[in-house]
This record gives sequence, structure tokens and C-alpha cells, in this order.
Amino acid sequence: MTPELQEQEERLQFDRFDHDDAWDLGSRLVGLARERGHAVTVDIRLGDHQIFHYALAGTSADNDEWIERKIRVVRRFGHSSYLVGQGYRDRGTTFEEQAHLEAALYAAHGGCFPIILRGTGPIGTVTVSGLPQLDDHRLVVEALGLFLRSKDSEV
Repeated sequence: MTPELQEQEERLQFDRFDHDDAWDLGSRLVGLARERGHAVTVDIRLGDHQIFHYALAGTSADNDEWIERKIRVVRRFGHSSYLVGQGYRDRGTTFEEQAHLEAALYAAHGGCFPIILRGTGPIGTVTVSGLPQLDDHRLVVEALGLFLRSKDSEV
């Protein structure tokens, strides 16, 4: 699974990303979640600046804590929170056992994906919390793919 996760990060990159893009992407994520009846919280940041945050009915402050923990992983390692956790699982261990980071602050669970600018690298994060970790990850990846395809069709 790790090569697939790495390919996602190579493929899902932006030429530009601004506040309006954050609104569009966040709204797309919220729309997908609503259509499917998912209770999730969605968060988008550029650097440390929270640009978009929405919590659907059925979520709680715990989702906000999960988001913070997942974001710290992406910022520290530069890769999606699911890819980081999967790397440890591929080595027959867990992030919690081997990363030597405080579990209350870091969670290598799926749902946080770096916003990557081509030629620049990660500039922010898009995060979902509320589903099982693989489902959180897949929802973010799906929304990023749809968003980027819609931008390509505008050109």
C-alpha cells in the first residue's frame, strides 16, 4: 500500500492554492460527507493559518483534537498522516511504539494530507476526522482528485 500512498502525494499537487481554493475544496469535502451521511470535521490550513473549518452534526470536540494530532504528523514528516503510519506498519511496528513522540500530541492515523505546491513542497494541510482512518484518508484523496480535475478543466 505504501507505493500507492506515495503516488497519491506525487499526483495530488497544486500549481497554486489560495483562500478561495480552500473554500472550494472544503465545501467539496463537506458536500461529499453530507451526501454519504458521514459525521466528520473538515479543516484546511495554509501554514499555521486555519482557512476552513466545518464540523457536521454528530461530531464533537474530540474530532478537533484528532485533527490537531494528525496535522502535527504531516508537518513533522512532510507526508500524509496515513502514509507515515503505514510506513511503521510496513516495518512490523507502530508509530506509537517507534516514533518516540507524545501520543497525546501526534497521531499517524489517516485523514490529514499535505497541500503540496509543485516545485515548492508542502504549504498546508487538509484534514478530515470522524471516520475510520482509512476512510478519512480516502475521503480527502477523493476530494483532492475531484478538485484538481475541476481546476484542470477550467484551463
